[in-house]
Amino acid sequence: MLHTRIRRQFPSGPDSAGFTLDIDITTGPGVTALFGPSGAGKTLTLDCIAGFVAPDSGRILLDDELLFDGERRVSVPPRQRHCGYVFQNYALFPHMTLRRNLEFALQGTPGLERHRRVNEMLERFSLADVSGRRPHEVSGGQQQRCSIARAIIRQRRILLLDEPARGLDAPLRADLYGAIRQVSEDLRVPVLLVSHDLDECFALAGTLIVLAAGRVVQSGPPKEVVNRPASADVARLLGIYNLLQMEVRALDPARNTSRLRYNESDLTGPYLPGKLIGDRVTVCVRPDRLTAAPRETRAGPNQVPVSLVQAIETPGGVRLHFTGGLTVDTGGSVEECRRFREWLLEFPPTELRAL
Repeated sequence: MLHTRIRRQFPSGPDSAGFTLDIDITTGPGVTALFGPSGAGKTLTLDCIAGFVAPDSGRILLDDELLFDGERRVSVPPRQRHCGYVFQNYALFPHMTLRRNLEFALQGTPGLERHRRVNEMLERFSLADVSGRRPHEVSGGQQQRCSIARAIIRQRRILLLDEPARGLDAPLRADLYGAIRQVSEDLRVPVLLVSHDLDECFALAGTLIVLAAGRVVQSGPPKEVVNRPASADVARLLGIYNLLQMEVRALDPARNTSRLRYNESDLTGPYLPGKLIGDRVTVCVRPDRLTAAPRETRAGPNQVPVSLVQAIETPGGVRLHFTGGLTVDTGGSVEECRRFREWLLEFPPTELRAL
């Protein structure tokens, strides 16, 4: 179990804004993803846990061992924290072969034992056939697998992964995900994964921690965070929602419904506890939950007239961009969608979530 409660402040300067990392997180065995925009403090969090950056205050506790305590002035050196760290740029020694990179991580281990463990890792990560090559002579996926192998070849109590799939194509990414899942199951230690990719978080993590401006803004199982964003800021960070400003026009607790005004249209939505008539609310709805149809008649219940701005083909169909910043994911072909300028969007009442 890892308990991290730390604060690290960077004052503003002539050419830079100030930044403060102030977090309190607890993680157990399995993969926990740190998700958020660039500059949110994700990599800084890993560096503080690994001991490369000293927090200003707080404490880091790993399995009842104190790694850092600001009040007691305790700071265990990085080499004694038993952290495996996989960096964004792999950080393999360029002048060494892959085998030598693994052997270097086992300095001080008896020769026969070192040879056995290196061979075991090379086989485990499918690197035996290229173990005599240097990093620049193998693929990015092979470099990444070697980096993970080097991070765990010694007994580790925590594994830190900083955007491990960065720059990898889809097949290599899938292979890497399989390796990370296997390592997580085998080691049974906390694994902290930094990622900008929501699909990656779903593929690997049991817990999702959303960071923004150095603070935790929401945490929980990935599906719960995505389905129930805690705020408009979280929904915006997730990048999968339409965010709409609406006015509460009516509330009916008996029917568990509300009436919301969006532009010139009235929409039926769920009842909004704690809201009053006349309140302005931010409503989020996912693009794949909306229904779009060419406008051939007047708008019906929960339908809003819009104009098509752009239609883009996607792997799953077509993404339609409409006036007001609205997007809809639908089927069909781009050519067919572009034939129509005016559309009707239907908002399912159960899919409208006020934040």
